[in-house]
Amino acid sequence: MAIPTTTATPTAARALTRRQRSRGDSGDLDPGPVDAQDTAQRRFLRHVILCGVALLMMYPLLWMLSSSVKPDANIFTEQGLWPSEWRFENYADGWNSLQHPFGHYIVNSAIVVSLSIVGTVVSSALAAYAFARLEFPGRRFFFGLALITLMLPGHVLLIPQYIIFSELGWLNTYLPLVVPNFLASNAFFIFLMVQFMRALPKELDDAARIDGCGPFRIFFQIIAPLCVPAFATTAIFTFISTWNEFFSPLIYITDPNLYTVPLALRQFMDAEGQSAWGPMFAMSVVSLLPIVAFFIMGQQYLVKGIATTGLK
Repeated sequence: MAIPTTTATPTAARALTRRQRSRGDSGDLDPGPVDAQDTAQRRFLRHVILCGVALLMMYPLLWMLSSSVKPDANIFTEQGLWPSEWRFENYADGWNSLQHPFGHYIVNSAIVVSLSIVGTVVSSALAAYAFARLEFPGRRFFFGLALITLMLPGHVLLIPQYIIFSELGWLNTYLPLVVPNFLASNAFFIFLMVQFMRALPKELDDAARIDGCGPFRIFFQIIAPLCVPAFATTAIFTFISTWNEFFSPLIYITDPNLYTVPLALRQFMDAEGQSAWGPMFAMSVVSLLPIVAFFIMGQQYLVKGIATTGLK
């Protein structure tokens, strides 16, 4: 008895060929040498463009690094990045040329940054937990109200905040720079953590409630350990923004002993034109080192926190 065989009709064969071409599928066959060469050329061109853009973005940093070891007279006259005359004394002069050693201002900034990070992470996490995991009347309304504050320019709130802090006697202290961070005043970080917490299975909360856990225990023992990438992302952004903050310390702090790093760098500039550019650029390089170190330590958490935020 003959076994029947099936053969593809010409119409079916043509349809299969068109479907393979539309998907760019060539079956089990390896891509030809021409296609592989085109792919390699496109990849090489893409890397060249990315490297060029990266160098363009890094040019201001390289220029500042080069200017930190140049004499003041050569900073704005030499066009190249490689100094014709090296002057490493700019670092020693910049460190000791102000009322206090520059390390004093670094410590001041470190105090403000540390308290700001703790306040921002803790308060934003608690607020985000309430919006993302708890049920209470007006939850959506208050969350939307918090997001609306992102549209308010900071200068609109400057005068009311200054009056409040002045009435409280907080001027010329670090309290105006630190206390608002403990009140979940940054809606961006609340939104970031809400999106991260919404991606966590709610079955974890239900299982914890069955075991007798309350809201605070669920947060500290279940939700918080899973949100470490979001906390690290918040900490890194808070560190960078607070360390570089110039306007708020300028408004609230007048005592040179309390100056932060940005205010200290401003002292190198003279309104009459006698600015110490070399020492100022040297201390600018020094002030960047904590940011770079903190970013490198938390880079893996930063990437993971941003990549997983909002995923379901």
